[in-house]
Amino acid sequence: MAGADKQPVVVTDAGPLNGVLSSLLTWVDQRFPMMTLWRGHMSEYYAPKNFNFWYYFGSLATVVLVLQIVTGIFLTMHYKPDAAQAFASVEYIMRDVPGGWLIRYLHSTGASAFFIVVYLHMFRGLLYGSYRKPRELIWLFGMLIYLCLMAEAFFGYLLPWGQMSYWGAQVIVNLFDALPVIGPDLSTWIRGDYVVSDATLNRFFAFHVIAIPLVLVGLVAAHIMALHEVGSNNPDGIEIKKRLDPKTGHPVDGIPFHPYYTIGKDLFGMMVFLVVFAVILFFMPEMGGYFLEYNNFIPADPLKTPPHIAPVWYFTPYYSVLRAVTEDFMWVLALMLIAYAVLVIRTARKPAVRVATASVSVVLLAGFFAFEPKVWGVVLMGAATLVFFLLPWLDRSPVKSIRYKGVLCKAALALFVVAFVILGYLGTLAVTEGRTLAAQFFTLVYFAFFLLMPWYTRMDKTKPEPGRVTG
Repeated sequence: MAGADKQPVVVTDAGPLNGVLSSLLTWVDQRFPMMTLWRGHMSEYYAPKNFNFWYYFGSLATVVLVLQIVTGIFLTMHYKPDAAQAFASVEYIMRDVPGGWLIRYLHSTGASAFFIVVYLHMFRGLLYGSYRKPRELIWLFGMLIYLCLMAEAFFGYLLPWGQMSYWGAQVIVNLFDALPVIGPDLSTWIRGDYVVSDATLNRFFAFHVIAIPLVLVGLVAAHIMALHEVGSNNPDGIEIKKRLDPKTGHPVDGIPFHPYYTIGKDLFGMMVFLVVFAVILFFMPEMGGYFLEYNNFIPADPLKTPPHIAPVWYFTPYYSVLRAVTEDFMWVLALMLIAYAVLVIRTARKPAVRVATASVSVVLLAGFFAFEPKVWGVVLMGAATLVFFLLPWLDRSPVKSIRYKGVLCKAALALFVVAFVILGYLGTLAVTEGRTLAAQFFTLVYFAFFLLMPWYTRMDKTKPEPGRVTG
């Protein structure tokens, strides 16, 4: 039998209670690989011994995910997904349900906290090349989690049925209407009606509460399993599995994840995070209108459009990219496309690559002037998120970590971060001519970071990687 080969769980100094517990654990382990999972993913999973500050955010993302699921369950006990009652049910939760205000603010603050820790977690990946071989699949799973988070946040954004919720959803869904051929039918299907209505609210509620969380939890499990299969990256970008102790077979530069990182690192990081989280939760849960917009405390009115409609802060970089695409900017994009195509054709070694590049460029140039700028704004906004998936194959540097890369790679990453932050800030502001020009410039910087990566990573002067981790 399969369970007969497993080693029993042994509890030393067994009293009556410990004896019962030992027997119970042995019985469970013979029928379910509980201790195998514990050893494989915790006590006998060896992680690099030089983790630093940037390695807090993966575990913190898991903590916030659990927080969002638990608080979401309690909110659904009192929330009514009905256009006539949704806003009132949120007010009921805030005013009459015992502790309801705390649960609601935990959930709303947790949404922003989720994106903060995920963005910092992604930045860590950019810093230390955590998307490079053999971790390409880990990165792809992570990016799918990011897309699910964006969908989850978007569907949940409508549920309070306030002014900004209603009109923000109206604007975003209408963007799909700009897509040729499938746009009108797609936007109608997303809304479930010809306008944002009760059908839209019910549909978004189902996606937010059931469909997306199920996919999200599955992707998180796949992300962690893939990580533990190939091992964690580290600030030096060195594979610790290449140097094993001949006696134990464990990496000489690794330590057991439990208890050294669960207690010594993650628990400490969690406590610091919870202190900061609590300060925001109890003293500034709206965060000046960035976490909870003031217009969302007004019931949705389909007949009264707010003077300035903007999404929540974690969507605003992509919203800026969307707004940056104007009729004049299409000419700039056309020139950039021609220049990029010439660069690829002149440097590509394979004739098939040159032919494909020329063909795609001609099709895109024709499309630039066949469809209105709003269409290309939607396309560019989508490309701004999807381009992350290509990172494992764009980076051609001989080293992984930013520690050993040269000036070009460091400057490119710094410019990308500046562009992302400024685009995010511009997305919260009303449109002016100067802000549009700034958004256009930083949109070009944003995409240049990815599209020029195969060249500047190869040209960059790197330092040799050390033989072992440096701490």
